[in-house]
Amino acid sequence: MIPPPPPDPATPRTLRPHGPLVIDIRNVTKLYHMGDETVHALRGVTLQVHRNEYLAIMGPSGSGKSTLMNMLGCLDTPTSGHYEFNGKDVSSMEDDELAAIRNREIGFVFQTFNLLPRSTSLHNVELPLIYAGVPPNERRERARQALDHVGLGDRMLHKPNELSGGQRQRVAVARALVNHPSIILADEPTGNLDSKTGEEIMYLFDTLYEQGNTIIVVTHEEDIARHARRAVRLRDGLIESDRVTVEPAAV
Repeated sequence: MIPPPPPDPATPRTLRPHGPLVIDIRNVTKLYHMGDETVHALRGVTLQVHRNEYLAIMGPSGSGKSTLMNMLGCLDTPTSGHYEFNGKDVSSMEDDELAAIRNREIGFVFQTFNLLPRSTSLHNVELPLIYAGVPPNERRERARQALDHVGLGDRMLHKPNELSGGQRQRVAVARALVNHPSIILADEPTGNLDSKTGEEIMYLFDTLYEQGNTIIVVTHEEDIARHARRAVRLRDGLIESDRVTVEPAAV
């Protein structure tokens, strides 16, 4: 399936009705000790994200957005405060418990794609299913479906060096989708792409959102953030603003 061309920018975008609470962060702080210096990366952040939201997290360098992303993705734990993911308290989980949440519940999309260079698109997309212990036939079929979903059904046996930058990022998106995660967490997903290809990837995220996925994009680019329906801006480890950027559709 090749996705249709991006819509006219003047076309009104919709805000899907929100589902249950997926992320509930309350009063979270994060301290890093660097020699004699203590860095306050987060200074008491409270944030809720519901299923079917499309959220952009923004802020200048040093604002705390990367730390918050690591927290949301269960790559790090807070120094203090409370974090529930799908009703489970992840603030005090052990590393193996956090790894299980990351593999089953969170689909990651990174700026640098993070694909295995000697593996085919199909195998790269299968990886989360291998870690989850899914039988070979089932995981291959699910990986094929995910690649079809992002318009790469004819590139399944290609390796990353045989794909364009946009195609590599589509493989990464397919890998993020293959486990049917609770959220897709994208860190500067267009950072290594030209502007036209970046727009195509963001249109793919728009389509995934309209299909019911929960998407969080971490970015410093206003053009990328405009695709989201809600924008959270951080400064000095605090939420500076949190606003809906698209009016809710009539239900």
